[in-house]
Amino acid sequence: MVRILWVDDEIDLLKPHILFLAKKDYEVIPATDGQEALDILEQQLVEIVFLDENMPGLSGLETLNLIKDKYPSLPVIMITKSEEEQIMEQAIGSKISDYLIKPVNPNQILLALKKHLQTKRLVSETSTQNYQQQFREISMRLMDRMDSKEWIDVYKKLVFWELELASSEDESIYEILRQQKDEANTQFCKFYEKFYSNWLIGKEQDKPMLSHTVLKEKLFPILKDDVPTFLIVIDNFRYDQWKAIQPMVEEFYRTEKEDIYYSIIPTTTQYARNAMFSGLMPSEIERKYPSLWVNEDKEGNKNQNEHDLLKENLKRYGLNLKTTYHKVLNAQYGKRMIENLSNMLQNDLNVIVYNFIDMLSHARTENELVRELAEDEKAYRSVTQTWFEHSALKDVLKFLSNKKVNIIITTDHGSVKVDRPIKVKGDKGISTNLRYKVGRLMDYNPKEVFEVKDCAQIFLPKLAITSPFIFARSNDFFAYPNNYNQYVQYYMTTFQHGGISMEEVMIPFISIKPK
Repeated sequence: MVRILWVDDEIDLLKPHILFLAKKDYEVIPATDGQEALDILEQQLVEIVFLDENMPGLSGLETLNLIKDKYPSLPVIMITKSEEEQIMEQAIGSKISDYLIKPVNPNQILLALKKHLQTKRLVSETSTQNYQQQFREISMRLMDRMDSKEWIDVYKKLVFWELELASSEDESIYEILRQQKDEANTQFCKFYEKFYSNWLIGKEQDKPMLSHTVLKEKLFPILKDDVPTFLIVIDNFRYDQWKAIQPMVEEFYRTEKEDIYYSIIPTTTQYARNAMFSGLMPSEIERKYPSLWVNEDKEGNKNQNEHDLLKENLKRYGLNLKTTYHKVLNAQYGKRMIENLSNMLQNDLNVIVYNFIDMLSHARTENELVRELAEDEKAYRSVTQTWFEHSALKDVLKFLSNKKVNIIITTDHGSVKVDRPIKVKGDKGISTNLRYKVGRLMDYNPKEVFEVKDCAQIFLPKLAITSPFIFARSNDFFAYPNNYNQYVQYYMTTFQHGGISMEEVMIPFISIKPK
C-alpha cells in the first residue's frame, strides 16, 4: 500500500478525499502543520507528500524547504488557493513535483499520484503495448522490397523504439526489439550490396544522398544566403546519438531539417570523410588530387587534407568563399576556439570537427573501465549525452544561439556493436580494420563477407591487381586464426566501423536554427 503524507491545517475537511484514496489502496497519514509533518517523516516512510501552501506556523514554502533539505528525492505536491505567480515560482524553484490549485477534486489527486509514483511503470507498459502493435508492421515491411527512403523510415522507427524501450521494465520486449533490429540489419546489408555499385554510377533512380554528394545537395545551396555557416562534424556519430542529445540542442535551437544520408564503404574516416569534404569518391581523389590522398598501404595521417579537399570542392562549384577548418581533439583546444568565435563570424563557412565519440569507441576497446561505462547501446548514448552536456561544442552552440547563422550537425559514419567473429587469413600487409579488409593473398569464406574483387567497381584505389576489398556485415567482425580465442574475447561487444550496417551507413545530417 502506498503511503501519502497530507499536510493541511484544515485536514478534517479533506476526509472525503482520504476515503476516496483509501478505496484506491492508498494510505493517507494526516498532519495539521509543518512541524508535525517533519516529525512524522522522522518516524515513518512515505512515498509522496501533499503540502498546503497557506498554513499557520511554518508556512508551506518553509516546510517544503525543510523537507527537501533532508529528503531531496521525496516528491512533494504543493496545494494552494493562491494563483500568485510569485508563489508558484518560489515553489517550483524549491523543486516541487507538482502544483495544484484549490479546490481539488479526487480525480486530480489520483492523476497526480499516478503521474509521480507510477509514471515509469505506466510508460513502460504503454510503450510495450505500442511496440507490440508496430512489431508486425515493421516485420511485414522487412519482407517487402524497399527503396532507400523506405529503409531510412524503418531505421528511424527502430531507433525510436530503441529509445522508448530503453528504460522498459520488460526485458523480454527489449530482446524482441534487438532480434528484430538484427533481422533488419541482415536485410539491409543485402539491399545495400545489391544496389551500392549502381548508385555510384547513376544507374539507379532510387539513389540516396551519399558521402560524396551530401554537401553539394544539402550544404552548398545555403552557402549562397550570405549568412555565416557552421558545419559541425562529430566523427563516428550515430543517428540514435543525435536523438539522445537533440533535447539539449533544442534548448537553444529548433531543428529545421533532419535528414539521413548513406555513407560510402568503407565506413571509416579515411574514405567516408574524405569523400564528404571532396565531393569525390576515393579513387577520384587519388586520380584528381594525388598529393591530397594517402593510400591504405602508405604511412601517415589518412585525413590530414580535409580542408584542402573542401576548398577544391567549393571551387569546382564556383563558390569563392572564405573558410576555416578546426579539428577539436581535446578540451583545451575546444575552449581556445570559443574565444575565436566572434572572428569566425566574419567567414562564410567554418568547419569544426569533434573527435570525442570516435576516441570513446577506441578507448572502450582498449580500456576496461571505459568498456564498463559504455557497456551497451543505452550506456553508449548516455556517455554521449554526458559528453555533450559538458563539452566545448555545447558552449559553441550557446554562443551562436543569439547570432544570425546557419548550423549543420553531421558526421562521416556511425558504428555498430560487434559480436560475431568471421575468420580471415592474410599476409602481413593486410589492413588492420575489424570491419573491412584489403590485401593480397587473403583467405576467407566468400559467403560470410561482401566481396568486391574489382576495386574500380566501387571507386576505391587499387593497391594491387590481386587485392580485393571485403566488408563485414551487420554485427560481424574479422578475426585472425592465430590466437583466435584471445583476439575474439578482446574485441567482442566493442563498437567498430568500416563495414555495412544500418548504424554505420545511415547517418544524420541536421540543420538547426537559433530560436
